[in-house]
Amino acid sequence: MAKVGILMGSDSDMSVMAKAADFLTDMGIEFNINVISAHRDPEKLFTYFKNAQTNGTKVIIAGAGMSAHLPGVSAALSSMPVIGVPMSNSLGGADALHSIVQMPPGIPVATVAINGALNAGILAAQILAVADEALFAKLVEYKKNMRDAVAKKDDRLQEVGYKNY
Repeated sequence: MAKVGILMGSDSDMSVMAKAADFLTDMGIEFNINVISAHRDPEKLFTYFKNAQTNGTKVIIAGAGMSAHLPGVSAALSSMPVIGVPMSNSLGGADALHSIVQMPPGIPVATVAINGALNAGILAAQILAVADEALFAKLVEYKKNMRDAVAKKDDRLQEVGYKNY
């Protein structure tokens, strides 16, 4: 049963959105991933949300560029948390970022950095971990590993000096 739904408006978004899928896979979190356009096939999006919660979905990650309607429409169609991933495009993703963060009152969308699908995956896992101690422990270990990696890099820098790094 998929706990996270990953949606993207175009298959050209796959290289970015795969980062969320990869993280969820590493954490052992089930997900589904779909290309659904809020503009080109809104009926498919409506149908997806009619079935999402009964299919066990708890969190949505929605990536979109340009007008970036997918995250907002997803939030409008559901009461589950939606995490928006603005995609870089001809305007560098600023248009998508503004579209996603400027949602009207009552339709919140958590928003990560432009092309920040990895952080979207981490945030989805953190939301699920509120009710899952084993997942919470995995996230604690993930963050410990990040700290350890930075410490190793600093140790190496101190050992060899900045000119030899």
